[in-house]
Amino acid sequence: MVTSAHEGMHRIFQERPEILGSVFEVLGVPLSAKATVDAVTTDVTEARPLERRVDTVLRIGPSDGEDFLLAIESQSGKVAGKEASWAYYVAYLQAKFRLPVLLLVVCQDGPTAKWAAGPFDCGTRGWTALRVYPLVAGPDNLPVITDARTAAKNLALAVLSALAHARNPDCDAILEAISSALQELRETDPDTAEYFFDFLEVTLGKTPAGEKWNRIMSFVSYFPGRGTVREMAYLEGKTEGRAEGEAKGILSVLEVRGIPVTDSVRERITSCTDLDRMDTWLERSRTVERAEELFDDES
Repeated sequence: MVTSAHEGMHRIFQERPEILGSVFEVLGVPLSAKATVDAVTTDVTEARPLERRVDTVLRIGPSDGEDFLLAIESQSGKVAGKEASWAYYVAYLQAKFRLPVLLLVVCQDGPTAKWAAGPFDCGTRGWTALRVYPLVAGPDNLPVITDARTAAKNLALAVLSALAHARNPDCDAILEAISSALQELRETDPDTAEYFFDFLEVTLGKTPAGEKWNRIMSFVSYFPGRGTVREMAYLEGKTEGRAEGEAKGILSVLEVRGIPVTDSVRERITSCTDLDRMDTWLERSRTVERAEELFDDES
């Protein structure tokens, strides 16, 4: 079964091909800055019912050399027989498109990355007919980006770093840096900020790193199109006044969670105009067991 993390580890190359330059630099493979990148069909099946699909195939057109194909696989663990599939991908793609082929395997843990590096031989009796040397990107060679300014300069690489290091304690600091970079970016390029916000939410899923990401982003005031309570409050505020929108958001959360709201609590919420205080109430509304707990620590 294809998992969200699996999808994300290779789809980022399809949707944000600018990441390739940074990854190739990490791997020590030269790639011109002005290379063109085009998606190629991932179906490498010749006859049914035998079906083989490589995760992603990109055609790279360097400005300083001939085109080549880059086959990208996401690997979460060692799989017996996978090396034979990789040899098939490389040989088939080269024969079909008459272009050189490189294979990039993206991993999330060191042992898998060490195994995926190969080389993998096909042969017998001391003779090698085919040898595959995958390029491997994983926690051992992808940088740990914990500085917000560095993350902002190359968000795609920072996001890939977060995925590769998702099982590492360093991931918390990476996510913090990405969050800061996204908050800055949303002012000038909200579409890109939204893309990366969604991407990490989906690919990290319900993992510890995913839970950390959700906690971080729960404090971000607004990301368009998310349908969050905070966004709802923001949108309401655009047309009816920010405070009124925040109040509706707080009451909506309590209602959805089945928390009873007395007239006095409702009045206190709807009459408040302190936006910072209402932000605090909005966050608390997600976890309180009684509506009155919204006002804890207040005189």
